Amino acid sequence: MLGLPATTCTQTVKSKPNIIYILADDLGYGDVGCYGQKYIKTPNIDRLATEGLLFTQHYAGAPVSAPTRCCLMTGKHLGHAYIRNNREIKDSSDFKAGQTPLPENTFTIARMLQNAGYTTALIGKWGLGSIESNGAPNKQGFDFFYGYSDQAHAHNHYPLFLWRNEKQEFLQGNVSSAHPKIDKSEIVPEMEYKKYQGEHYSLDLMAGEALNFVEKNKDNPFFLYLAFTIPHRALQVPEESVESYENIFNETLYDGKRGYTPHPKPKAAYAGMITRMDQKIGELMDKLKVLGLDHNTIVMFSSDNGHTGTGGADVNFFNSSGGLRGAKGTLYEGGIKVPFIVRWTGKILPNKTTNHISAQYDLMLTLAELTGQKIEDTDGVSFLPTLLGNTDKQKKHDYLYWEFSNGGGQYAIRMGDLKGVRMNVKDNNESHWEIYNVTTDPSESKNIAENHPRLIQKFNQITKKRTPSVFPEWNFEK
Repeated sequence: MLGLPATTCTQTVKSKPNIIYILADDLGYGDVGCYGQKYIKTPNIDRLATEGLLFTQHYAGAPVSAPTRCCLMTGKHLGHAYIRNNREIKDSSDFKAGQTPLPENTFTIARMLQNAGYTTALIGKWGLGSIESNGAPNKQGFDFFYGYSDQAHAHNHYPLFLWRNEKQEFLQGNVSSAHPKIDKSEIVPEMEYKKYQGEHYSLDLMAGEALNFVEKNKDNPFFLYLAFTIPHRALQVPEESVESYENIFNETLYDGKRGYTPHPKPKAAYAGMITRMDQKIGELMDKLKVLGLDHNTIVMFSSDNGHTGTGGADVNFFNSSGGLRGAKGTLYEGGIKVPFIVRWTGKILPNKTTNHISAQYDLMLTLAELTGQKIEDTDGVSFLPTLLGNTDKQKKHDYLYWEFSNGGGQYAIRMGDLKGVRMNVKDNNESHWEIYNVTTDPSESKNIAENHPRLIQKFNQITKKRTPSVFPEWNFEK
């Protein structure tokens, strides 16, 4: 497929390429142009695809934020990951707020790359433990952190503060919350949304920090995990981004009564948020070129899970799922199948696609192979051969695995072209597997389970291989 020499990998390991992994938040499979989006302008993400490799069968580690980030950082699927759902910590003697923290000294991608001589940075949303906990980014392998430690805090794109390592930096002129209490009977004035616009947009601040980090570390190998919070609701974006979609959509005011902040032009706001993120990605790509780092920097782009219809975004209008069934919070394709693009100028041939079946928990082993390190405790399969065009050497997963305690308890397993989904396990221990050929039926519309009794037996055996979670509420099967 990609006719690069087999020696490319060895040469690359010696050169220690810079690595940038960009993760969007709640971006659907169909929300960017190179995956079929018709309305939202994403020229720079599309340029990554035309200059690199686009994956058509790539999956998030989980259907919601925190466990996906755990799978990504630790190379474990949801049957082995420490964090398997969003779980808020309000207050305790050890930490004040945020999500369930990673345990002390967890072996993360960041720590692995530090061992390989990389300077590491997380800019954006963490969601794996508050600054006061053992899960804080600076305690989990990141030399530099700027952004949100708490994913609930990250709902607000005009926050009162962001973290710089372990210090709060307060942002004058911003707003306290993106979760207003709006009475159901109240008529919301069109300009009410102005109350939730501030002076300092977090996307812009984080993108600026990313440029600074690259500039500062241009002479040394670096790993930048750029975890943007776009397009997760609330619908908040500077006015010029809304105006770029002026008079394009028929708009109906979103009054905020279904969560998050109101907005008079919700379609333009949603599109504007994604396009603004795309612009910042373009600025980062331009910076790499100016610094002469293009050919020694791998740039990856993905999303943490599928789209969500909450908070006023018309995801049906935009076809955010790309025609897939389900959304964030489910283990149907629309909840876990995500965009994934990799550009590596001079190493990956441009404008190529691959149908290699992969997941975000493959990243750790891929980067270990890339940097000449050996790790064994992982559920991942390195996709480095696919990147380098050595497809005859590409190993395949026996299966991909997910479990999720919300929605009545869910399992999903993909084995080749076939995918099993089992719903409502918590309420019905005898619930049936649904099976779909997701290659010929990506919308999961035709259940062919009756044709595969032996496969169902295999699926049941695989679910028994899971390691029980230390948190009882995540062990949902009776």
